[in-house]
Amino acid sequence: MATMQQVADRAGVSIATVSFVVNGTKRVSPQTAERVHKAMKELGFRNNVVARALASRRTRIIALLFPTAENRMRGSALEFFMAAVDRASELGYHLVLWPDAPSGDDLDDLISGGLVDGVILMEVRMEDPRIVKLRELGVPFAAIGRTRDTTDLPFVDMDFENTVEESLDYLQRLGHSHFGLVIEDLEKTVMAGYAPHLRTQATFVESTRRRRLTSTIQYCGYSTAGGREAAKQLLERDPDVTAILIMKDESTFGLMAGLRELGKRIPEDVSVLSLASSSAEGAHHEPAMSVMVSPSRELGQLAAESLIGQLEGTLAEMPHVLITCKLEVAESTGAAPVREEASSVLLSDPAPVAAPIEVAASAPVRRRRRTPSTTAGTTGP
Repeated sequence: MATMQQVADRAGVSIATVSFVVNGTKRVSPQTAERVHKAMKELGFRNNVVARALASRRTRIIALLFPTAENRMRGSALEFFMAAVDRASELGYHLVLWPDAPSGDDLDDLISGGLVDGVILMEVRMEDPRIVKLRELGVPFAAIGRTRDTTDLPFVDMDFENTVEESLDYLQRLGHSHFGLVIEDLEKTVMAGYAPHLRTQATFVESTRRRRLTSTIQYCGYSTAGGREAAKQLLERDPDVTAILIMKDESTFGLMAGLRELGKRIPEDVSVLSLASSSAEGAHHEPAMSVMVSPSRELGQLAAESLIGQLEGTLAEMPHVLITCKLEVAESTGAAPVREEASSVLLSDPAPVAAPIEVAASAPVRRRRRTPSTTAGTTGP
């Protein structure tokens, strides 16, 4: 196996310079670093991570914490992870996936062993004990998601509030006045308090009331069967519903199948819009699903940049970034069916829903908007 001295000889630099490049302990010009990396590749040099950590007191490894309690690492969550991996690599870091307990009880093992320099959190809850634990341990971290109180919290997140508002704007322009929200119920699980769900529900309730629209929240199970059952229950509770927002990819197929089995055509009778999903997921359905596309890659990249900026001392300010999902119109949404009588009745909330969210005083956030798009062969509102 090649040694650092051999790399230095091949690159025409000192062994100290090779050490600076390998360990990241001192700035080296890009041209010199490129020569060193080229020599390492030609000689098949493999740096010893343990030795590097001992020398620099840093591993240049960061971890993405993902709760073990729920099988949720798919779709948008996987995009978050892969984007963060790519960006960390570009910045000279390795990112590993670390399954963690929602309680944060296992973080001591990760941190005390000096295995990682910092962590990124996902699946954040309104009151998240993992954040409390990380602050106690003094570990640099960034969050994809936000707690109720975002003071001193470095976060990037989907703007669920604006995403719901823009979804309702779009469907209301198409003439819809009876709305349903289909969402997974996590309140009796270890993921109770899951922030994306609570923010989405609270905004849906408040906004439909303000707009004087009829609205119903229907909880669904984590499966195709759960989506089918949700369609049945939603139509029983509001037979006149013509627009459904769903925030559960695993249940969407079942929802659409259930609507068809009950005699509802999509979108002629009922429009269906998927929230915080992906173009690829929408394309799997028949008809193709209109989607509020999750900014997963952007958020994953920003989270990696935020954490590494803290580690490198280059972060100018604590990030508080919200990005709204982008509307991508396909075939599952259309004009509301014409009715003989239009209802303006505001239904009470027959299903238990989250109370309006009381948000603690927080630092200002930067909101980013994404340009709506229309898929080929379809028309927008």
